[in-house]
Amino acid sequence: MQACLQKNLLSFDTIYIHIGGLLMLALITGASSGLGVEFARLLAMNGYDLIITARRKDRLMALKNAIEKKYGVKVDVVSADLSDVSEVLNLAGKCFTKKIDVLINNAGVGITGAVEELPADQLHNVFVTNLYGAVSVVQEVLPTMRAQKSGRIINISSIAGYMGLPFRGAYSASKGALLLMTEALRMEVKAFGIEVCSISPGDYATDIASRRYHAPVNENSPYAEVYAKQLRLMNEHVDSGGDPKEMAEKILKVINTKHPKVHYKQGSFLQKFSIVLKRLLPSKRYEQMLMKHYQLIN
Repeated sequence: MQACLQKNLLSFDTIYIHIGGLLMLALITGASSGLGVEFARLLAMNGYDLIITARRKDRLMALKNAIEKKYGVKVDVVSADLSDVSEVLNLAGKCFTKKIDVLINNAGVGITGAVEELPADQLHNVFVTNLYGAVSVVQEVLPTMRAQKSGRIINISSIAGYMGLPFRGAYSASKGALLLMTEALRMEVKAFGIEVCSISPGDYATDIASRRYHAPVNENSPYAEVYAKQLRLMNEHVDSGGDPKEMAEKILKVINTKHPKVHYKQGSFLQKFSIVLKRLLPSKRYEQMLMKHYQLIN
């Protein structure tokens, strides 16, 4: 790894901007669509140079060109699939020799399906991307942040990570695991001047519905009818979701908070309140409430 870092040290020069005596460079994963695009735009608007990464290089290049032209900041592009260890190492070689002030771990994948019918490879993939990929990027950026005795790591989880949602169990589990990893990491690195937190969005009007993996329904599946109904509800919730700019503004506010909280929730009142209700209500009562909300019972 060290040789990889040294080899790429001179190939990825970035001109940093001084604002209030601070050097500002943000690394955003999953930046080619949805919330990641809005994060990149708002941080650039506020003077941040950027390293943006995702699998779709064409979209990253279009975003880079638009941002550099409009805001006059420096944007570097690294195409990487964070579920692939070799590509994480490639990202490390190009990025982590720099003074990265902010890491926004936004890359993630969605998955739906009955637990009984989830393909094993897709169950593995959702954890590889949503948990292992995020942790791998953290592991690579931490040595630089420790050396500079500062840094912000923001893991993008989901309100779904606070509860097991029907036909989204794998997604809920992967995002819930990221919340717990965030808590552990935060305590481990606090002594080095590094702040770690999570932000969990609810439904936002992005293209996430079109990018989810939907488990195929098995022949004669007992879940076929209810699963189809759940897919329609999920898409409706996304289509009527909030403005992604709200989430970007939350990111900026957290970055500018001297001592951020461990976890933040961002979404509609009912989405955030559902987490409070889980703490307050008896578990069976809460389960009934969720099942009624998702039209699994009358």
